[in-house]
Amino acid sequence: MKLGYSAWGMPTLPVDEQIRIVKDAGFQGIELICIERASTNLDRLDPSERKRIRRLLDASGLAFPALHASVNPIDPDPELAARNVERLRRSIDLSVELAGRDEPAAIVLMGYGKTDTYEQDRVRLVPIFQDLAEYGKSRGVKLAYEFHVGQAIDRPERMLWLLEQVGHPFFRVNLDTSHFDVMGYGIAESVRPLVAYAVHTHVKDQRGRWPNHEYLIPGDGDYDYVTYLKELDMGGYTGFITGEISVMVQRKPGYDPEAAARQSYRVLSEAFEKAGLKIG
Repeated sequence: MKLGYSAWGMPTLPVDEQIRIVKDAGFQGIELICIERASTNLDRLDPSERKRIRRLLDASGLAFPALHASVNPIDPDPELAARNVERLRRSIDLSVELAGRDEPAAIVLMGYGKTDTYEQDRVRLVPIFQDLAEYGKSRGVKLAYEFHVGQAIDRPERMLWLLEQVGHPFFRVNLDTSHFDVMGYGIAESVRPLVAYAVHTHVKDQRGRWPNHEYLIPGDGDYDYVTYLKELDMGGYTGFITGEISVMVQRKPGYDPEAAARQSYRVLSEAFEKAGLKIG
C-alpha cells in the first residue's frame, strides 16, 4: 500500500501549490478534484492547462490514482441531474487526458439521495451507474463510489446491494470508512465486506455519532489506523491510503492546509510502522 493525499483539503489553491504541498509532506500520490468550486474545475481546464498539469505531475514524481468528481446524478431537477451525469462522463474523459504511464485515475463519485428515501433513490442509481461504468470501461477508467453518511447509500449492506445490482467490473468502491465509523460500525464490519471491491480509499479522523459527529484531521481523534491498515492488508488491498480533510475542518478559523497535510502524513506513516507494514 502507498500513501496519498487528496486536494479536497485545499480546493481553491492553484494546482501547482497543491502538488508541491503533497510532495513536500512526503506522500507518493495525489488525488485531484474537478468539482465546480475547485481551482481545477473541469470546465476551466483548457487543453493547454490539462497538458501542463500532466507535466507538473511528471516533474513531481507523484502518482495520480484518483480524480474526485462528485455531483448529484439524481438531483430533484431533472435537467440538472442530466447535466451532472454528463459532467461525470466528461470527468472520465479528463482522467484519460491526465493519465501518465499508469492507468487513468479512478473517478471518485457519490450517489447522493437521502437515507430516508433509500428505497426510491437506490432504484434510480442503478441504471445511471451501469451506464457510467460501461462508459468508463470503454475509456479504461474505473468508478470509485463513495458511500456517505446521510445519503441513500450509507451503510455496508446498502453498498453491497448497489454493487450487486450495477453488476459491472468497472463499478467499484472508494473505501472511506469514516462514514461507517460515525454510524457505529466497527473497522472489521466496515472493511471486510467491501475491501475486495476497493480501488481507492479516504482516511480522516472523527468523533461522535451521526448526525452529531465531527470530522477531524488524522491524529486529532482516536481512530485506530493500525487496525484499519491491518484489515486492508489482510483483505489484499494494495492501492493508496489517501488522507482527506473534511469541509468541516476547512471551515474552522486558522485552518492551514499545508500543516494539515504534514500532520496527516506523520500520523499515517507512523500507523504503517506500528502495523508492521511498508509504505509502497
